[in-house]
Amino acid sequence: MAVDYAYYAETYGGGLPEAAFSTCVGQGEAHVRWLCAANAYCPNSTAYKRAVCAATEAFAEFGSGEVGGYSIGSFTVRNYENKGTTGEELATQAALRELAGTGYAFCGVR
Repeated sequence: MAVDYAYYAETYGGGLPEAAFSTCVGQGEAHVRWLCAANAYCPNSTAYKRAVCAATEAFAEFGSGEVGGYSIGSFTVRNYENKGTTGEELATQAALRELAGTGYAFCGVR
């Protein structure tokens, strides 16, 4: 892994508990590698590590499926205002903000 919990907490300034970070960091890093797949990138660069942290936080908070909605007892409403946004889309947006200007992200990603 390019990012460990010490980097995430101390350098990036993230607030996830270590267990939540550990559960999602693999997914976050795989997602950032996918975003960078067509271009040369440096997994030791600050931008890459920050993108992994940002994606990890998004996956920890939202998962990878649809986000939004609420439940009251057995009654559930999903996507009441978010127009079908997924956790993966939010992770992509968060990672791309960190990769901006580096040339690492595949230019076909929106």
